[in-house]
Amino acid sequence: MTIENILRFLSELKINNNREWFAENKKWYDQVRTEFETISKEFILEISKFDEEIKHVEVKDCIFRIYRDIRFSHDKTPYKTHFGIFVAADGGRKSQRGGYYLHLDPDGCFVAVGVWCPQPNLLKALRQSVYDNIEEFNEIRTKKSYARYFNTFLDEDKLKTVPKGFPKDFPDAELLKLKHYITEYKLPKEFNVKEDFVQQVADIAGNAYPLNKFLNYTVDEINS
Repeated sequence: MTIENILRFLSELKINNNREWFAENKKWYDQVRTEFETISKEFILEISKFDEEIKHVEVKDCIFRIYRDIRFSHDKTPYKTHFGIFVAADGGRKSQRGGYYLHLDPDGCFVAVGVWCPQPNLLKALRQSVYDNIEEFNEIRTKKSYARYFNTFLDEDKLKTVPKGFPKDFPDAELLKLKHYITEYKLPKEFNVKEDFVQQVADIAGNAYPLNKFLNYTVDEINS
């Protein structure tokens, strides 16, 4: 299944982000929502082939709602203009564990792997784990199959200085400044018309499975 119909709907929604248009096109939304659920089920299935912890994850726990919470936002547009799913054990989109995120957006689709926005105690533990096991961590991220797609970490909210408790002269100090241990790969536009879209995306994500395995060791320690 391609994602062309989903992207067409989202493109129109970007132009007409209001309740009136959405109500008039509810049947179209229901159609693309069903398509996205089908893609999500297949995404989970493909991931579970290399990450057994994903086998019992359910789609309903992983898909993000299209409706925006506008109560405390200056932006009052009612709908998100992308579809997203975060596949992770122990809670899906609400899980603190490292997982696999698929983002469908007319402005650019991407797949991401890792831990996003960890709680302060977990973030501190992840930084400590990276510091204590830097050789293992660097081995993961410099492996050819991984580095082919993933070569940076999300630097949103990144600290300007090395956090307290770590030496400022640490060779990989930039890794300790991160607020999120998640990496992404922007999907080429030609992927949008591929019938095997999901399988190809899951195969790409699979190259970063060792990263999740590394991160989840610490997540599980903290939550045990």
